[in-house]
Amino acid sequence: MTVNIKYFCASIILFIFGLSAAYSNNTQPVNTVAFYTPPSTEKFSPELQNKIIALQQSRGSSYQPRTKHLTTDGKAQFTNRLFLETSPYLLQHAHNPVNWYSWGDEAFIAAKKLNCPILLSVGYSTCHWCHVMEEESFEDIEIATFINENYIAIKVDREERPDIDAIYMAALHAMGESGGWPMNVWLTPDRKPFYGGTYFPARDGERGASIGFLSLLKKLKLIYEIQPTEITSATESLIAAIKKDLLPTAGTNLPKQKVMDIAARYYKENFDSFYGGVGNAPKFPNTTPFQFLLRYYKRSGDAEVLNIINLTLNKMAAGGIYDHIGGGFHRYAIDNEWLVPHFEKMLYDNALLSIDYLEAYQLTKNTFFKHINLNILEYIKREMTSPAGGFYSATDAVSLTPTGKTEEGYYFTWDEDELINVLNEKNYAIFKTYYAVSKQGNFEGRNILNTPASIKDLAKKLKLNENQIKKSIKQSKDKLYQHRQNRAPPIRDEKIITAWNALMISAYAKSGLAFNNDTFKKQAVKSAQFIIDNLYKNGTLYRIYKDGHVKYKSYLSDYAFLIAALLDVYEISFDIKWLNQAIELDEILKTQFEDKKDGGYFMTSLHHEQLISREKPSFDSAEPTGNSVQALNLLRLAAFTSNAHYLKRAENTLISFSNILNTTPMALSKMLVALDFYYGEAKEIIIITPDNKKSQSQVFLNALQKHYSPNRVISVMSEGRDLQQQTNIITIAEGKIAINDKTTVYVCKQGSCELPTNNVDIFIQQIQKFNLKKTPK
Repeated sequence: MTVNIKYFCASIILFIFGLSAAYSNNTQPVNTVAFYTPPSTEKFSPELQNKIIALQQSRGSSYQPRTKHLTTDGKAQFTNRLFLETSPYLLQHAHNPVNWYSWGDEAFIAAKKLNCPILLSVGYSTCHWCHVMEEESFEDIEIATFINENYIAIKVDREERPDIDAIYMAALHAMGESGGWPMNVWLTPDRKPFYGGTYFPARDGERGASIGFLSLLKKLKLIYEIQPTEITSATESLIAAIKKDLLPTAGTNLPKQKVMDIAARYYKENFDSFYGGVGNAPKFPNTTPFQFLLRYYKRSGDAEVLNIINLTLNKMAAGGIYDHIGGGFHRYAIDNEWLVPHFEKMLYDNALLSIDYLEAYQLTKNTFFKHINLNILEYIKREMTSPAGGFYSATDAVSLTPTGKTEEGYYFTWDEDELINVLNEKNYAIFKTYYAVSKQGNFEGRNILNTPASIKDLAKKLKLNENQIKKSIKQSKDKLYQHRQNRAPPIRDEKIITAWNALMISAYAKSGLAFNNDTFKKQAVKSAQFIIDNLYKNGTLYRIYKDGHVKYKSYLSDYAFLIAALLDVYEISFDIKWLNQAIELDEILKTQFEDKKDGGYFMTSLHHEQLISREKPSFDSAEPTGNSVQALNLLRLAAFTSNAHYLKRAENTLISFSNILNTTPMALSKMLVALDFYYGEAKEIIIITPDNKKSQSQVFLNALQKHYSPNRVISVMSEGRDLQQQTNIITIAEGKIAINDKTTVYVCKQGSCELPTNNVDIFIQQIQKFNLKKTPK
């Protein structure tokens, strides 16, 4: 028997509304046998109690429980199993009255034993609506009591377990839901979904909802009890839909170059020609398409594509989505104008955007793009970097006001009187005009800073020269940054995620190379070493590092992003160990993640926990897929090593996703970057210096970075031992020398080299010669 999924979900809603009085409220009094036991929960086993008590003691008296349920002496009234976790998101829920479990066999064994459904709730630590639902529902005694009596409740941090998140998000999509977080899914004890949604108000009528979370919990429990056959059929249909969604049909041939034209046409047709970006609010930065569009303009000269790049990057950096005082971008804007953001900041967004602005600067020479790139990296270095070199994950949208209330955006917004008090009269007059400050503000009575007019326009209006205005604005921003330090900052999620760290390592490495910035280069090397030292153990890469401990074996994105980062670190250090490390990690991907039959890579390894589906990621969203990044990794490794095996695996990956690339190539915009590399004349640049004189290569590297040349690999080696070591891997360098004892450059493609030169001008001519090739029709 099969059930139409959307019809079944609709019937659930009808059933719920038809039985609004059928389930009486049988809430029991709060059980306070032990202060750390949630209501209507059996007393924890002595073993579990001892673990919690020991951890309470180790955290000491300074520990502040995050809950409104406190005893008279300020201790948590309730503590659940999440107290034993390290995830900041799970710890946020450790003192809810809900009897939360983390994902694991214990929860599912309990559900089978009790024959009760599972409430799976997925989110992340800086998710605004996750906080709202926690406050309204999971901190509510009545709702928590009902959950504890009728469900096994499981909390998952989507940043720790992207595999679980992907599976049940696919279930939501199959039900006709758009998805998002918090994600709440109802499961059978064997982990199969039968209903789900995102944020639910706590009770009927709240926030305009006809049915609230408590009523939904009651009716779904009743449906689970009286319609078991329909539930079973619905779960089987959902699982089939999940598997279809997460495992795309493999293609049979390489995608043609014309798919890049199709993608470019999509962006042109859906471009917001006034504010930039694609589509309407809410607007996300859409970081991955920029790298494709930059390359597409390079090969096509399409002025419309260049306008998309320029307008969007300018408008985003002028809007409130950008933190004009502290640097860095917020996650997304709720309006078309990029003015009002959700104020959380994510590491991956800022890593990817810093590269977008860097490459846009290299292409256009617009110094404003360089300024934004540098400000992002300075912000990350100052506020998001651990002393050991790892990068923290995110900061929250909400923060405490001076009155002790939590308020979204307070930390980042300004009252006019406050600005007047901090700045002198002359600077304030300029600042107010430039940042569109008003008495009434533009966000709940406060001001989100934004720059609707350019400094050039402001200079004309105020009859000042541009340098005066720039100096005044810098002075004001420095003062306001110091003043803002006195506010209570948003919560920072200090877990270190391998994939996101790798993206930021690449950002520092690429910027260090582009600007010959030693600080950025050193940061990239230090952070790469931190990951290798702390998250790569006995041939296994781990995803999460927190409080000195690693957790969860890595996913495809962790491996692929780190391989890319190590290749980037090699290109700033030219230490062959980084290239060897990248090759070692690729070997693990090949052995444990690669689809040997159809090409491409699964999200999880052969040895991963068996879930109801094994995903092969096929969509570039806020982060690129590991498949897109790995396709480019393999092409780069092929260029570095001249090993045809890497090229063949890259081709297999492109073939695997060719059905998507041929029909909706914009879904894999980062893979289009790999396709551009594949069809473009990627350059293999070998710089040979006299023995121990690698610094002499800098004049050529500086010249290279003045030109936008994305499709290339670079190696620098000195004659002697260094050359011998590197040619073991970079075989194309064998036999190459520093002619006349001068630094000599060899520009090659597919193993065939131009005449060697130690003249910078000739070197640039060779680079540009290849770049001028037009896309064949």
